[in-house]
Amino acid sequence: MKKSLHLLALLIVFVSCKEPAHDKSDIETTKQIQSRTKEVQQVAEFKGQQVTGVTVSTTGRIFVNFPRWRKGVENSVVEITKDNQKIAYPNEEWNSWEIGTAVEDQKFVGVQSVVAFENMLYVLDTRSPLFGAVLDAPRLFVFNLIDNKLEKTYILQKGSYYPNSYINDLRVDKKNNKIYCTDSGRAGLIVLDMTSGKSSRVLDNHFSTKAEQSYLTFDNKKWVNTINSDGIALDTKNELLYYHALTGYSLYSVPTKVLANGATKEVEKSVKLVAKTGASDGMILDHNGTLYFADLENNKIMYRKKDGSIHTLVEGKKIRWADTFSIYNNYLYFTNSRINEVTPDISNMTFTLNKIALDTN
Repeated sequence: MKKSLHLLALLIVFVSCKEPAHDKSDIETTKQIQSRTKEVQQVAEFKGQQVTGVTVSTTGRIFVNFPRWRKGVENSVVEITKDNQKIAYPNEEWNSWEIGTAVEDQKFVGVQSVVAFENMLYVLDTRSPLFGAVLDAPRLFVFNLIDNKLEKTYILQKGSYYPNSYINDLRVDKKNNKIYCTDSGRAGLIVLDMTSGKSSRVLDNHFSTKAEQSYLTFDNKKWVNTINSDGIALDTKNELLYYHALTGYSLYSVPTKVLANGATKEVEKSVKLVAKTGASDGMILDHNGTLYFADLENNKIMYRKKDGSIHTLVEGKKIRWADTFSIYNNYLYFTNSRINEVTPDISNMTFTLNKIALDTN
């Protein structure tokens, strides 16, 4: 009897020392997450300079931008060279404007987004430093990437923006000869004709462009802010424009043909709720029709396949408010703008540009 009890005690000790049982799928998921996290590669870092936008041209040139949300912004637009130099683009003069001085036609005031399309770089200037009222009309500066000279300036017309607008991001629709922009300050989309330069406003204060709430939650703490239509992505194959309010969880789409040619009511009738997602900032589609976006509150980058299924690409501490995306050479480039973490003094904070390899399928 004593021997049997002794063997039973040993068995109990052995079982208690074993690893707790896991479902096989849980283990595989954990391994996949760990391996994906390791794939995140840092491209550049910026101390005391809060980066938001990134774009990579067809030839591999990398551009980033720094909005003038506070004093002390060194440059609005920077090119990161192959030897990791950070060069003011197109030159220092364009980047020399300072808060409190008069605005000038050929100086950046408050750059929120940069988008390389074909051989051009589109620089979106909110003309709204410190999130204040626009100092003059928001505009798009278009630079020729062959000679780095200003090719054209699109100035938004009155009626397409408001004094409290904050024009956030853009996509170029060559097929319809239009540029689409989101307004996160005053909910709505802007349609800009590339030939005439005329701009119009659609989905103004529409439920699909409005913020759904006034805060996001990070580690059980509220980050209080109301941000309307923000992320935008263009599906040229299916002729759809996707957009998403930042403080919200709904992804919407509208046909580009309707946007380009339709009246206000026609556009509103064509809006479709595509999916419920995490709160996201920037978005981008790859050539397969896969849509990439962030889940800000959970430090994730997600993707939505054409079949509608949503998956996690990467998550963890290397994802710190994945702000803007660009795809080049089968890598997804993204900025960590750490918006929910910033304080009035960011001089000791580091913000990064990173990339992660995508599937080749």
